[in-house]
Amino acid sequence: MTCNTPEKNSDKGFTLIEVLIALAVIAISLGAILNTSGSQARQATYLKQKSIAHWVAMNEMTRLQVGNSFPSVGDEKGSTEMANYEWFWTRTTKKLAITKEVREVSFQIYADKQRKNKLTQLTGNVRNAPRN
Repeated sequence: MTCNTPEKNSDKGFTLIEVLIALAVIAISLGAILNTSGSQARQATYLKQKSIAHWVAMNEMTRLQVGNSFPSVGDEKGSTEMANYEWFWTRTTKKLAITKEVREVSFQIYADKQRKNKLTQLTGNVRNAPRN
């Protein structure tokens, strides 16, 4: 007479708790990855704006330095289009104590018309060129 003993259940698989823990770890990891990539995209946009704003300031300063007009002392507001976007600037011109032939000029560049968030500032000198 043979005795039939039931074999042990040897199914190999994951329990429901193990699957839920793995899903939780994956969900947390994906959330962190999405947050990091969003932050990097915002940072890249900010750096692009800051770079173009600096180019705007350099262009405006160069216009003054090679132009035929000597800037008057005080503040002036204006805007410039570059890279299909309008950039707003404020120019501050000051007399120098050393000479009357050179003035200190500072450009502050903003992305908004209200000029609330300054992206960059550039300061340089403009010489009064002799008229021909």
